[in-house]
Amino acid sequence: MGASSAMRRIQAGNALSAFGLGFTVPYLYVYVAQVRELGASTAGAVLAVFALAALVVLPFTGRVIDRRGPLPVLVGGALVASVGALAMGLAGSVPAAVAAAALLGAGTAVMQPALATMIVRSSTPSTRTRAFATQFFLANLGLGVGGLIGGQLVDENRPGSFLLLFSVEAVMFLVLAAIALTVRLPRPAALPGTSGPAGRSKAPERGMRDLLSHRAMVHLCLLGFVLFFACYGQFESGLAAYGTEAAGIDPSTLGIALAANTAVIVVAQFVVLRLVERRRRSRVIAAVGLIWAFAWGVAGFAGLGHGGQAVATAAFVSTYALFGLGEAMLSPTVAPLVADLAPAESVGRYNSAFALVKQVALAVGPAVGGPMGAALGGPYIVTFVLFSLGITVLALRLGRRLTPVQDQPSLVTASRVVAQGLPEPAVPAPAPVSVPAPVTGAVG
Repeated sequence: MGASSAMRRIQAGNALSAFGLGFTVPYLYVYVAQVRELGASTAGAVLAVFALAALVVLPFTGRVIDRRGPLPVLVGGALVASVGALAMGLAGSVPAAVAAAALLGAGTAVMQPALATMIVRSSTPSTRTRAFATQFFLANLGLGVGGLIGGQLVDENRPGSFLLLFSVEAVMFLVLAAIALTVRLPRPAALPGTSGPAGRSKAPERGMRDLLSHRAMVHLCLLGFVLFFACYGQFESGLAAYGTEAAGIDPSTLGIALAANTAVIVVAQFVVLRLVERRRRSRVIAAVGLIWAFAWGVAGFAGLGHGGQAVATAAFVSTYALFGLGEAMLSPTVAPLVADLAPAESVGRYNSAFALVKQVALAVGPAVGGPMGAALGGPYIVTFVLFSLGITVLALRLGRRLTPVQDQPSLVTASRVVAQGLPEPAVPAPAPVSVPAPVTGAVG
């Protein structure tokens, strides 16, 4: 099986699993709290367990991926998530709902780095940027379409309609597992374009130690935490609370805002890709920080109340749209950069470490942003404008730790084109002259 065929199957499975998730993610809180009549506190506990399960399994996921390969991890995660989804649809008690959330959270969490590692192994540095952009595009498209169809099927007065949604989600996870089993991946030793810290041990047992001493990767993890904390960690918590409490936005507008976010990603992804794939990754991420700082400023304007309710609503929806533009710029830069920093035999660990950082940010973000957005509107906006500007500063500093090719992979393609266009020498090259070998050393 060729790399392109493997990539198409991986992307198809990714899209279908996202489609299944879209059926249930927007309605999980309502399902537990109202449909199953287990109360708001139980619904909050279910969401917390969902996140906690991911934090528990991710530290071990990378080691298993690097030792056993991403395929068994992806298939195992999909099977566990499928059981969890079906159990959630049948859950009628608090213990059943919590147990289902643990299975669903753990299964979906390990699937992320496994999918990312499969994409890395099926791509090259010149195709990796577009591969991750395609993954992000298809995931958002799947979530959006699944959410729209699920909204037409769901009925709060009929618990059976929710069982249908969770059953569809469970089936989509099984389809992902079935598709993954048809994929044949190249061996990690043959993987081009990955590199770790110069001169470090390649032994799998030292993979995590090497990661923690790899300054560029640690810096990228710090940047990733701020990115997810300042954006994704606020979508359905702090920013939603700020919009409804401080800006007086109608709660129904939140759905429109999230739809605008998804629409911008779907429409702009490949237009943005053409603009960023030949530019330095660190500069692209730095630009995202500026865009998001402006987005938070627009959200602040919505809370001032100038121009009436219609203007405030338009400004609030525009905030989510601007976040979507930034997300479309990040998808072809951050995830491929994680892969390009990793040694070939530690790609799973690097992807899992970054997924863990993301999960921590998604857990901390709502805990900090929710209360601030509801009660301290002004300080909330100022805080996240500063966080967004911090993204720009961190990205520019990260650029100094990257090699030219890590920061701008298109340089490899450009150099190959130039080399292929060189004329053949007209005369034979002179015989080699014996010279002393240069002294080399690892670059810190």
